[in-house]
Amino acid sequence: QVQLVESGGGLVQAGGSLRLACAASGRTFSSYGMGWFRQAPGKEREFVAAISRSGITTNYLDPVKGRFTISRDNAKNTVYLQMNSLKPEDTAVYYCAASTTITIATQKSDYRYWGQGTQVTVSS
Repeated sequence: QVQLVESGGGLVQAGGSLRLACAASGRTFSSYGMGWFRQAPGKEREFVAAISRSGITTNYLDPVKGRFTISRDNAKNTVYLQMNSLKPEDTAVYYCAASTTITIATQKSDYRYWGQGTQVTVSS
C-alpha cells in the first residue's frame, strides 16, 4: 500500500513556473514507477509525465515536452514535476500516481495508487 500526497499547486501567470511535489508513504518507493496526470474541467484525466523506478527513463506528453521536467528522489520518497513556461491550457488538477509495471507507464490503468490532486491555475 502506498499513500501519495501532492503539494505545490497554486495560481500563476502565463509564462510562470511551479514545482509540484508528491510525497509517498512506505519504504518501497523505489519499486514503483511514478507518473503525473492532469484533469481539466469537463475533460478526461490525461497523462503528463512518467519516470522509471531508477529515475533514468522519463516520458512526456508532447505539449509539455521542453517545459515540464519530472524527477524523483528515492531517498526522500518524493517525485517532482517542475513546470516552466506555463500556459492557460495547463490549468487542471494535477495528480501523482504509482505504478507497479516493469516498463514505464503512460496509461491510467497501469497506475494502482493515486494522490488526491493539487490545483494548478494559469492566468492569461
